[in-house]
Amino acid sequence: MTYRVAMDIGGTFTDVVAYDETRGTYFAAKAPTTPGDLAAGVFASLGRAVSDPGAISFFVHGTTQGLNALLERKGAKALLLMSEGMRDVYHIARGNRDRMFDLHYRKPVPLVDRYSTAEAGGRLDWQGTELRPLDEDAVRAAARRVRAEEYTAVAVSFLFSYVDPRHELRAGEILREELGDDVMVVLSHDVAGEWREYERTSSAVLDAYTGPVVRSYLGHIEERFSGRGLGVPVQVMQSSGGVVNASFARSHPLQTLLSGPVGGTMGGVAAANLLNRENAICVDMGGTSFDVSLVLDGRPDISNEGTADGFPVLIPLVNLHTIGAGGGSLAYVEASGLRVGPESAGAVPGPACYGRGGTRPTVTDANAVLGRVDPDWFAGGHMTLDITAARAAMGDLAAELALDPVALAGGICDVANAKMAQAIRTLTVEHGREPREFTLLAFGGAGPMHAVEIARELGVEEVVVPLFPGAFSAWGMLGTAVRRDLTRQFFTPGHALDSPAMASALAGLEAQGLAALDEQGVPAERRAVEHAVDMRYEGQDYTLTVPLTGAAEPLTDGFLATVSARFAAQHERRYGHATPQAPIEFVTLRTTALGTPPVQETRPYAPEADDAPRAGGTKPVVFGGETYETPVLRREHLPVGEQFPGPAIVVEATSTTVVPPDALVTVDMNGFLVIKLGGAA
Repeated sequence: MTYRVAMDIGGTFTDVVAYDETRGTYFAAKAPTTPGDLAAGVFASLGRAVSDPGAISFFVHGTTQGLNALLERKGAKALLLMSEGMRDVYHIARGNRDRMFDLHYRKPVPLVDRYSTAEAGGRLDWQGTELRPLDEDAVRAAARRVRAEEYTAVAVSFLFSYVDPRHELRAGEILREELGDDVMVVLSHDVAGEWREYERTSSAVLDAYTGPVVRSYLGHIEERFSGRGLGVPVQVMQSSGGVVNASFARSHPLQTLLSGPVGGTMGGVAAANLLNRENAICVDMGGTSFDVSLVLDGRPDISNEGTADGFPVLIPLVNLHTIGAGGGSLAYVEASGLRVGPESAGAVPGPACYGRGGTRPTVTDANAVLGRVDPDWFAGGHMTLDITAARAAMGDLAAELALDPVALAGGICDVANAKMAQAIRTLTVEHGREPREFTLLAFGGAGPMHAVEIARELGVEEVVVPLFPGAFSAWGMLGTAVRRDLTRQFFTPGHALDSPAMASALAGLEAQGLAALDEQGVPAERRAVEHAVDMRYEGQDYTLTVPLTGAAEPLTDGFLATVSARFAAQHERRYGHATPQAPIEFVTLRTTALGTPPVQETRPYAPEADDAPRAGGTKPVVFGGETYETPVLRREHLPVGEQFPGPAIVVEATSTTVVPPDALVTVDMNGFLVIKLGGAA
């Protein structure tokens, strides 16, 4: 037997999904994350799914090491090397204010202070013509400073390096010659080969700041797996929704910034296609955070730029909105009111009901007190919950607020649900999208527990809980393509378009992309390339990315009119208006090389043999302040076509689905739980 294995390391649990290539079946498992030594939690979880690492034919995992280093400000000590006279670009940043009416707003403190910014002479103009040669002595002086002051990373960002990188390349050669492999050297054109000086510099700094942490982690994981007999390269999920091998990820660590949660989005794309739903809201609620992303027209919602903890980043990434709301989010009193999160109990000590020393009430404790979990069969029976400890934790806070403990538990869930609904509005309503037009796809260990109430608050009428919801991000990684993204600036007004030059540039990018896939070991028959161009109306600042049919499309008759019409239609969809007669400009060419994974032939969904799908019995559960005698169902015993009304609790190895009254559940042909609100099928 051989297995394709995916792993997602979360703040509270480490999840594994294994696909048996012989039988065409999946298996999911999870184990508590071990913050002191992540590898211990990795192998504990893996051991519950695959006994022999040598039987693994493909291994991919998502990591939040870079993101955690950024959020906790535990990254590398980095030096920034800029063009002479441009030392303050990174600190001046932009003049925009993200929160106009927030009196307490402060810009993020730069990751590299001004003292740690150096300059090197040499200049290229906007067309890449060398005006002054690179001052190599200044670069060597910067290297001596790095050694003397014990910096562990250097970011190099020179003017117009996205047009011609010769100065950055030479600076990189000198720095590596002087510093060896002990210091990470990052070149801005290699991270983000695009215009916008501050954004490109910020991306390079982020890469240098998080890089040493990610490189060390990946090297450690590869070494530990190799020692256990893993005979295939470790693959890593990228922020763009594709995978790359660990060697590429080590040299481009910024690509892994959103590695963990993006797996859920890609799983959402696969699930939406199985359901024949074009648009879906993906909600991933784990122990520490709540992540929201969208599936639009059957594809992940990907942007070519974004922000990371307030810093701009110029890389393709899935649009994710994350808040501190998870099962481990702590409830507390502030200004005489109830608050929930963002502080979390994490994996250690965890919620009070975990019995690991936690004493403060969490969202999981609230669900336990309300009866919405099975204390004897939590996490597939690997954990037994201490309901008495949960009630004790709830009682202390209830006394402070003069509330009944059960009423407080309901209030904690209501507050958490309201926060999560607002997070969803950030990606939908605030961008002109109506949540009612989406299906809500709920996963994560805690997502299915809260999904129906969140949907009710948004007016969403359908909730879907896929298979393995608690390990769904890992499941999504298994079917993800190898992906490499390439860009090239191509500034030209529409009336002056040089079509052969554009076609030639696209062909060059395509060759680079295919070569990258070859390095990744992707067979020729599974390689594909997609092209697009960033366009805007003349005078606009920002662009829209318009797809092309191929590298040679600019050579076709009527190309300018065709692509302009495409741009106008996209502008209409995004902003509600378009001006087809207005002159347009081309800004950036984009090429994505994709290596599609092998087809995973799976058996049709079938429940485990059992004559009593309701064998879990009933228990009292509180909904809306009222107690209902509620059936507890084992999901693996529910057959295709099974239909039942709420209230109900559906338990399984990786999660628990809570179905309130006035909701109807159907098990579809994929084994997914399709929940209709209002009780109507």
